[in-house]
Amino acid sequence: MGDAAGISPELAAKVLADETVRAAAEITVIGDARVLAEGARVAGVSLDIDVVADGEPFRRQPGQPVLIDLGHLDPAAIPFGRISEESGRFATANFRRALAMAAEGQADAVCFTPFNKAAMRLVTPGYDDEIGFTAEAIGFNGVAKEFNVLDGLWNARVTSHVPLKDVAALLSRESILDNLRLTDDALRAAGIARPRIAVAALNPHAGDNGNFGREEIDVIGPAVEEGKRAQIGCDGPFPADTVFLRAKRGDFDAVLTMYHDQGQIAMKLIGFDAGVTLMGGFPFPICTAAHGTAYDIAGKGIAHPGAMRNAVLLAARMAGREAAAAA
Repeated sequence: MGDAAGISPELAAKVLADETVRAAAEITVIGDARVLAEGARVAGVSLDIDVVADGEPFRRQPGQPVLIDLGHLDPAAIPFGRISEESGRFATANFRRALAMAAEGQADAVCFTPFNKAAMRLVTPGYDDEIGFTAEAIGFNGVAKEFNVLDGLWNARVTSHVPLKDVAALLSRESILDNLRLTDDALRAAGIARPRIAVAALNPHAGDNGNFGREEIDVIGPAVEEGKRAQIGCDGPFPADTVFLRAKRGDFDAVLTMYHDQGQIAMKLIGFDAGVTLMGGFPFPICTAAHGTAYDIAGKGIAHPGAMRNAVLLAARMAGREAAAAA
Protein backbone atom coordinates (compact mmCIF):
# COMPACT_ATOMS: atom_id res chain seq x y z
CA MET A 1 0.00 0.00 0.00
CA GLY A 2 1.28 3.44 -0.97
CA ASP A 3 0.63 6.97 0.29
CA ALA A 4 -2.31 6.91 2.71
CA ALA A 5 -3.26 10.57 2.19
CA GLY A 6 -4.07 10.08 -1.49
CA ILE A 7 -6.06 7.59 -3.54
CA SER A 8 -3.77 4.64 -2.77
CA PRO A 9 -5.99 2.97 -0.09
CA GLU A 10 -9.03 3.36 -2.34
CA LEU A 11 -7.18 1.85 -5.31
CA ALA A 12 -5.89 -1.03 -3.19
CA ALA A 13 -9.44 -1.86 -2.11
CA LYS A 14 -10.86 -1.63 -5.63
CA VAL A 15 -8.15 -3.84 -7.09
CA LEU A 16 -8.49 -6.42 -4.30
CA ALA A 17 -12.24 -6.58 -4.96
CA ASP A 18 -11.63 -7.33 -8.66
CA GLU A 19 -12.19 -11.03 -9.38
CA THR A 20 -9.89 -10.98 -12.43
CA VAL A 21 -7.03 -9.68 -10.29
CA ARG A 22 -7.69 -12.17 -7.52
CA ALA A 23 -7.61 -15.01 -10.04
CA ALA A 24 -4.35 -13.83 -11.64
CA ALA A 25 -2.06 -14.20 -8.62
CA GLU A 26 -1.74 -15.16 -4.98
CA ILE A 27 -1.78 -11.69 -3.45
CA THR A 28 -0.14 -10.65 -0.20
CA VAL A 29 -0.96 -7.10 0.90
CA ILE A 30 1.49 -5.16 3.07
CA GLY A 31 0.04 -2.33 5.17
CA ASP A 32 -2.39 -1.61 7.97
CA ALA A 33 -5.82 -3.23 8.20
CA ARG A 34 -7.35 0.06 9.35
CA VAL A 35 -6.03 1.92 6.30
CA LEU A 36 -7.33 -0.76 3.95
CA ALA A 37 -10.72 -0.74 5.69
CA GLU A 38 -10.90 3.02 5.21
CA GLY A 39 -9.97 2.56 1.55
CA ALA A 40 -12.78 0.03 1.14
CA ARG A 41 -15.23 2.43 2.77
CA VAL A 42 -14.23 5.23 0.40
CA ALA A 43 -14.31 2.87 -2.59
CA GLY A 44 -17.70 1.46 -1.61
CA VAL A 45 -16.55 -2.15 -1.86
CA SER A 46 -16.68 -5.11 0.49
CA LEU A 47 -13.43 -7.04 0.86
CA ASP A 48 -13.00 -10.72 1.55
CA ILE A 49 -9.40 -10.89 2.74
CA ASP A 50 -7.56 -12.76 5.48
CA VAL A 51 -5.75 -10.53 7.98
CA VAL A 52 -2.71 -11.78 9.91
CA ALA A 53 -0.52 -9.96 12.40
CA ASP A 54 3.06 -9.18 11.49
CA GLY A 55 5.18 -12.28 12.04
CA GLU A 56 2.20 -14.60 12.38
CA PRO A 57 2.38 -17.75 10.20
CA PHE A 58 -0.56 -18.30 7.88
CA ARG A 59 -1.89 -20.81 5.39
CA ARG A 60 -3.14 -19.29 2.16
CA GLN A 61 -6.52 -20.29 0.75
CA PRO A 62 -6.79 -20.46 -3.08
CA GLY A 63 -7.86 -17.12 -4.52
CA GLN A 64 -7.86 -15.48 -1.09
CA PRO A 65 -5.61 -12.42 -0.59
CA VAL A 66 -3.76 -12.10 2.72
CA LEU A 67 -3.02 -8.81 4.48
CA ILE A 68 0.06 -8.71 6.67
CA ASP A 69 -1.06 -6.08 9.17
CA LEU A 70 1.91 -4.03 10.32
CA GLY A 71 -0.41 -1.98 12.51
CA HIS A 72 1.61 1.18 11.93
CA LEU A 73 -0.86 3.87 10.87
CA ASP A 74 -4.22 5.04 12.14
CA PRO A 75 -5.98 6.58 9.12
CA ALA A 76 -7.81 9.00 11.40
CA ALA A 77 -4.45 10.72 11.96
CA ILE A 78 -3.85 11.29 8.24
CA PRO A 79 -6.08 13.89 6.56
CA PHE A 80 -6.66 13.38 2.85
CA GLY A 81 -4.67 15.52 0.46
CA ARG A 82 -1.81 16.54 2.76
CA ILE A 83 1.84 15.58 2.60
CA SER A 84 2.98 14.13 5.90
CA GLU A 85 5.93 12.31 7.39
CA GLU A 86 3.57 9.71 8.86
CA SER A 87 2.16 8.77 5.48
CA GLY A 88 5.63 8.73 3.96
CA ARG A 89 6.84 6.40 6.72
CA PHE A 90 3.84 4.13 6.15
CA ALA A 91 4.52 3.84 2.40
CA THR A 92 8.27 3.44 2.89
CA ALA A 93 7.87 0.63 5.44
CA ASN A 94 5.38 -1.21 3.25
CA PHE A 95 7.57 -0.95 0.17
CA ARG A 96 10.71 -2.04 1.98
CA ARG A 97 8.92 -5.10 3.41
CA ALA A 98 7.51 -6.09 0.00
CA LEU A 99 10.93 -5.76 -1.63
CA ALA A 100 12.50 -7.89 1.09
CA MET A 101 9.89 -10.59 0.57
CA ALA A 102 10.57 -10.69 -3.16
CA ALA A 103 14.34 -10.63 -2.69
CA GLU A 104 14.05 -13.57 -0.28
CA GLY A 105 11.90 -15.60 -2.68
CA GLN A 106 8.65 -15.17 -0.76
CA ALA A 107 7.05 -13.28 -3.67
CA ASP A 108 7.52 -13.34 -7.44
CA ALA A 109 6.67 -9.68 -8.11
CA VAL A 110 5.96 -6.43 -6.29
CA CYS A 111 3.23 -3.87 -6.96
CA PHE A 112 2.55 -0.64 -5.11
CA THR A 113 -0.27 1.87 -5.16
CA PRO A 114 1.03 5.40 -5.82
CA PHE A 115 3.64 7.05 -3.60
CA ASN A 116 4.12 10.74 -2.91
CA LYS A 117 7.83 11.51 -3.32
CA ALA A 118 7.69 14.59 -1.11
CA ALA A 119 6.30 12.50 1.74
CA MET A 120 8.92 9.82 1.12
CA ARG A 121 11.69 12.44 1.32
CA LEU A 122 10.51 13.46 4.78
CA VAL A 123 11.47 9.95 5.86
CA THR A 124 14.38 9.26 3.51
CA PRO A 125 16.26 12.50 2.68
CA GLY A 126 17.69 12.37 -0.81
CA TYR A 127 14.94 10.04 -2.06
CA ASP A 128 14.83 10.53 -5.84
CA ASP A 129 12.77 7.67 -7.15
CA GLU A 130 11.73 4.08 -6.58
CA ILE A 131 14.60 2.68 -8.63
CA GLY A 132 17.28 4.09 -6.35
CA PHE A 133 15.31 3.11 -3.25
CA THR A 134 14.85 -0.45 -4.52
CA ALA A 135 18.50 -0.86 -5.43
CA GLU A 136 19.53 0.23 -1.93
CA ALA A 137 16.89 -1.90 -0.22
CA ILE A 138 17.85 -5.19 -1.91
CA GLY A 139 21.56 -4.51 -2.51
CA PHE A 140 21.21 -4.41 -6.30
CA ASN A 141 24.17 -3.15 -8.34
CA GLY A 142 22.87 -3.71 -11.88
CA VAL A 143 21.06 -1.43 -14.33
CA ALA A 144 17.33 -0.84 -13.89
CA LYS A 145 14.99 1.58 -15.66
CA GLU A 146 11.37 2.66 -15.70
CA PHE A 147 9.09 1.62 -18.55
CA ASN A 148 5.59 2.88 -19.24
CA VAL A 149 3.19 0.34 -20.71
CA LEU A 150 -0.21 1.08 -22.24
CA ASP A 151 -2.34 -1.18 -24.43
CA GLY A 152 0.66 -3.10 -25.68
CA LEU A 153 2.78 0.02 -26.35
CA TRP A 154 5.92 0.49 -24.27
CA ASN A 155 7.92 3.63 -23.57
CA ALA A 156 11.49 3.49 -22.28
CA ARG A 157 13.84 6.41 -21.68
CA VAL A 158 17.57 6.97 -21.60
CA THR A 159 17.53 9.71 -18.94
CA SER A 160 14.84 10.08 -16.32
CA HIS A 161 14.64 12.32 -13.26
CA VAL A 162 17.23 14.92 -14.27
CA PRO A 163 16.97 18.60 -15.23
CA LEU A 164 16.21 19.11 -18.91
CA LYS A 165 19.33 21.28 -19.29
CA ASP A 166 21.50 18.25 -18.45
CA VAL A 167 19.96 15.75 -20.88
CA ALA A 168 22.18 16.27 -23.92
CA ALA A 169 25.37 15.89 -21.89
CA LEU A 170 24.09 12.65 -20.37
CA LEU A 171 23.47 10.96 -23.72
CA SER A 172 26.14 8.62 -25.02
CA ARG A 173 26.30 5.74 -27.45
CA GLU A 174 26.87 3.40 -24.52
CA SER A 175 23.89 4.65 -22.48
CA ILE A 176 21.54 4.44 -25.45
CA LEU A 177 22.76 0.96 -26.38
CA ASP A 178 22.42 -0.22 -22.76
CA ASN A 179 18.83 1.00 -22.73
CA LEU A 180 18.10 -0.69 -26.05
CA ARG A 181 19.32 -3.98 -24.59
CA LEU A 182 17.31 -3.53 -21.40
CA THR A 183 14.17 -2.61 -23.37
CA ASP A 184 14.59 -5.63 -25.63
CA ASP A 185 15.00 -7.89 -22.58
CA ALA A 186 11.94 -6.43 -20.82
CA LEU A 187 9.73 -6.81 -23.88
CA ARG A 188 10.79 -10.42 -24.31
CA ALA A 189 10.12 -11.09 -20.61
CA ALA A 190 6.60 -9.76 -21.15
CA GLY A 191 6.01 -12.22 -23.98
CA ILE A 192 6.93 -10.23 -27.11
CA ALA A 193 9.09 -12.65 -29.08
CA ARG A 194 10.63 -10.19 -31.56
CA PRO A 195 10.44 -6.66 -30.14
CA ARG A 196 10.38 -3.69 -32.52
CA ILE A 197 11.89 -0.59 -30.91
CA ALA A 198 11.73 2.94 -32.31
CA VAL A 199 14.35 5.40 -31.06
CA ALA A 200 13.26 9.02 -30.70
CA ALA A 201 15.49 11.90 -31.67
CA LEU A 202 16.48 14.56 -29.17
CA ASN A 203 16.24 17.67 -31.33
CA PRO A 204 13.38 19.12 -33.43
CA HIS A 205 13.00 17.36 -36.79
CA ALA A 206 15.63 14.82 -35.68
CA GLY A 207 18.23 17.58 -35.84
CA ASP A 208 17.48 18.47 -39.50
CA ASN A 209 20.79 17.02 -40.73
CA GLY A 210 22.73 18.87 -38.06
CA ASN A 211 21.06 22.26 -38.41
CA PHE A 212 19.29 21.90 -35.03
CA GLY A 213 21.91 19.84 -33.20
CA ARG A 214 24.28 16.97 -33.90
CA GLU A 215 23.23 14.45 -31.24
CA GLU A 216 21.33 12.41 -33.83
CA ILE A 217 24.39 12.21 -36.10
CA ASP A 218 27.12 11.78 -33.50
CA VAL A 219 25.42 9.81 -30.72
CA ILE A 220 21.90 8.47 -31.28
CA GLY A 221 22.26 7.22 -34.85
CA PRO A 222 25.51 5.30 -34.21
CA ALA A 223 23.97 3.70 -31.11
CA VAL A 224 21.01 2.51 -33.16
CA GLU A 225 23.31 0.99 -35.77
CA GLU A 226 25.27 -0.78 -33.06
CA GLY A 227 22.01 -2.11 -31.64
CA LYS A 228 21.10 -3.53 -35.02
CA ARG A 229 24.47 -5.28 -35.20
CA ALA A 230 23.69 -6.78 -31.81
CA GLN A 231 20.49 -8.28 -33.28
CA ILE A 232 18.16 -5.83 -31.52
CA GLY A 233 15.12 -4.90 -33.60
CA CYS A 234 15.58 -1.13 -33.43
CA ASP A 235 15.38 1.79 -35.86
CA GLY A 236 15.70 5.57 -35.81
CA PRO A 237 16.28 8.21 -34.66
CA PHE A 238 12.80 9.43 -35.59
CA PRO A 239 11.38 12.92 -34.91
CA ALA A 240 9.83 12.80 -31.46
CA ASP A 241 6.67 14.65 -32.51
CA THR A 242 5.57 11.83 -34.85
CA VAL A 243 7.19 8.64 -33.59
CA PHE A 244 4.37 7.86 -31.14
CA LEU A 245 1.80 8.15 -33.92
CA ARG A 246 3.63 5.40 -35.78
CA ALA A 247 4.00 3.30 -32.65
CA LYS A 248 0.32 3.70 -31.73
CA ARG A 249 -0.76 2.45 -35.15
CA GLY A 250 1.32 -0.69 -34.63
CA ASP A 251 4.62 -0.04 -36.40
CA PHE A 252 6.60 -0.54 -33.17
CA ASP A 253 6.22 -2.26 -29.81
CA ALA A 254 8.21 0.36 -27.92
CA VAL A 255 9.66 3.84 -28.20
CA LEU A 256 12.98 4.66 -26.54
CA THR A 257 12.94 8.36 -25.71
CA MET A 258 15.83 10.56 -24.61
CA TYR A 259 14.24 12.21 -21.56
CA HIS A 260 11.35 11.86 -19.13
CA ASP A 261 8.57 14.04 -20.51
CA GLN A 262 9.34 13.24 -24.15
CA GLY A 263 7.53 9.96 -23.67
CA GLN A 264 5.45 10.60 -20.56
CA ILE A 265 3.36 13.32 -22.19
CA ALA A 266 2.54 11.13 -25.16
CA MET A 267 1.70 8.06 -23.09
CA LYS A 268 -0.51 9.92 -20.62
CA LEU A 269 -2.42 11.60 -23.43
CA ILE A 270 -3.00 8.21 -25.03
CA GLY A 271 -4.48 6.76 -21.83
CA PHE A 272 -3.99 8.36 -18.42
CA ASP A 273 -6.26 5.94 -16.54
CA ALA A 274 -4.73 2.77 -17.96
CA GLY A 275 -0.96 3.22 -18.12
CA VAL A 276 1.47 1.13 -16.06
CA THR A 277 4.98 1.90 -14.85
CA LEU A 278 7.29 -1.11 -14.81
CA MET A 279 10.68 -1.01 -13.12
CA GLY A 280 12.66 -3.36 -15.32
CA GLY A 281 16.11 -4.83 -14.79
CA PHE A 282 15.63 -5.98 -11.20
CA PRO A 283 15.53 -9.70 -10.32
CA PHE A 284 11.70 -9.53 -10.16
CA PRO A 285 9.02 -7.32 -11.80
CA ILE A 286 7.97 -4.17 -9.94
CA CYS A 287 4.84 -2.41 -11.21
CA THR A 288 2.59 0.49 -10.33
CA ALA A 289 0.06 2.81 -11.93
CA ALA A 290 1.62 5.46 -14.15
CA HIS A 291 -0.19 8.25 -12.30
CA GLY A 292 0.27 9.82 -8.90
CA THR A 293 -1.54 10.09 -5.58
CA ALA A 294 -4.25 12.49 -6.86
CA TYR A 295 -4.63 14.43 -3.64
CA ASP A 296 -7.33 16.56 -5.28
CA ILE A 297 -9.78 13.63 -5.44
CA ALA A 298 -8.61 11.63 -2.40
CA GLY A 299 -11.46 10.41 -0.21
CA LYS A 300 -14.14 10.98 -2.85
CA GLY A 301 -14.44 7.41 -4.09
CA ILE A 302 -14.00 8.37 -7.75
CA ALA A 303 -10.43 7.20 -8.41
CA HIS A 304 -10.26 5.06 -11.55
CA PRO A 305 -8.63 1.68 -10.81
CA GLY A 306 -7.76 0.82 -14.42
CA ALA A 307 -4.05 1.62 -14.32
CA MET A 308 -3.50 -0.12 -10.98
CA ARG A 309 -5.45 -3.15 -12.16
CA ASN A 310 -3.30 -3.31 -15.28
CA ALA A 311 -0.16 -3.01 -13.14
CA VAL A 312 -1.02 -6.05 -11.04
CA LEU A 313 -2.01 -8.08 -14.10
CA LEU A 314 1.23 -7.21 -15.92
CA ALA A 315 3.32 -8.11 -12.88
CA ALA A 316 1.48 -11.42 -12.54
CA ARG A 317 1.93 -12.20 -16.23
CA MET A 318 5.65 -11.43 -16.19
CA ALA A 319 6.23 -13.34 -12.96
CA GLY A 320 4.36 -16.31 -14.37
CA ARG A 321 6.51 -16.35 -17.50
CA GLU A 322 9.70 -16.14 -15.43
CA ALA A 323 8.56 -19.01 -13.22
CA ALA A 324 7.70 -21.11 -16.26
CA ALA A 325 11.07 -20.38 -17.84
CA ALA A 326 12.90 -21.31 -14.63
CA ALA A 327 10.95 -24.56 -14.42
